[in-house]
Amino acid sequence: MRRFAEQKLLDIASAASLKTYISEWENGRRAITERYAAILRPLLGVTDSELRGEADSQPIQADGYTDLLSRIDAAGSLSDSMVQSFFDQTELLRTMDRQMGAAGLVDQMNGHLTAMEDALTFAVLPGTRRPIATALAGASTLAAWQALDAGAVERAWRRYELAKKAALDAESPLYLAHAMGEQAYVLAEAGRPLLAVELVRDAQRTQPERHTPRLRAWLAAAEAELCAAAGPDMEADARAALDRASALLPEDGELRDPDLASIFLNAGHLARWRGNVLAKVGDGSAMEELYTSLERADPSFVRARSGLHCDLTQAHLARGEVDDARTHLQQARLLANRTGSVRHRRRVELLTGRL
Repeated sequence: MRRFAEQKLLDIASAASLKTYISEWENGRRAITERYAAILRPLLGVTDSELRGEADSQPIQADGYTDLLSRIDAAGSLSDSMVQSFFDQTELLRTMDRQMGAAGLVDQMNGHLTAMEDALTFAVLPGTRRPIATALAGASTLAAWQALDAGAVERAWRRYELAKKAALDAESPLYLAHAMGEQAYVLAEAGRPLLAVELVRDAQRTQPERHTPRLRAWLAAAEAELCAAAGPDMEADARAALDRASALLPEDGELRDPDLASIFLNAGHLARWRGNVLAKVGDGSAMEELYTSLERADPSFVRARSGLHCDLTQAHLARGEVDDARTHLQQARLLANRTGSVRHRRRVELLTGRL
């Protein structure tokens, strides 16, 4: 807290006093003021209600029709430019997330989702609801991945459920399948890898005729990674899914899906994914794929580079090359700490135990 305050030029209590405050906060003897809540939220990667342990509530009004109609009229008059601003804000948060990590964006993302949820709640007609729901589906999926990265697994799960509901409201099988595919990672990391594989396969069966080629490739690559994580019995499934992803990926040289901004996937990204899967199944050919990916990696994808160094650590360990493994593990640790990624720090610690 002291380091954070110094970086932000904030005036807070001494280290000795903070220790007392923390004890009193934990035991309910002192309320957390907004000054300290604004520091704790980004440090812990939690929302305000999670930090304070409070349920959101709204006062009951005896006659709220005027306010209700006001909200309905406001939602009904949302212009295309206002909806586009929702997408633009999500894109800004996505860029900040991949470069700096998710922990410091909790307040911004929470406010962003609240604004869209309110707009959708009071939008009446389908023509008004669909564009708002589409924006909410994309933002909720990003928020869910950020929560998972910060270690807030229940919040991640709820955000994915929100994303799926918004995708259904938007009548978008693309956003629905993508949210299901990412949600499968929550199951895998919770110790239910087989259920995770079933979920990502179900995502691929969700109106596949309306999926874009890049989304199909992404889902196949996700299936490959989840199969590899499920153990040696699913190695053949992992390899088959990898081959399918390679065959499905469009050869257009583009990085992103024009119909689904959440999807980043080109030949370079798929090579890194292939290296990750091969490293998990103990295939020695993973090394070449991973080093090629490291050379070509976009430096703005800081968190992804941490994962790549973890993959290289795992690949070197499989070959008994301990010194090289330590070098990459150190880089992975530095990048994970830089972005505050709980997921990657957990993986770093697991790999450290193998050295």
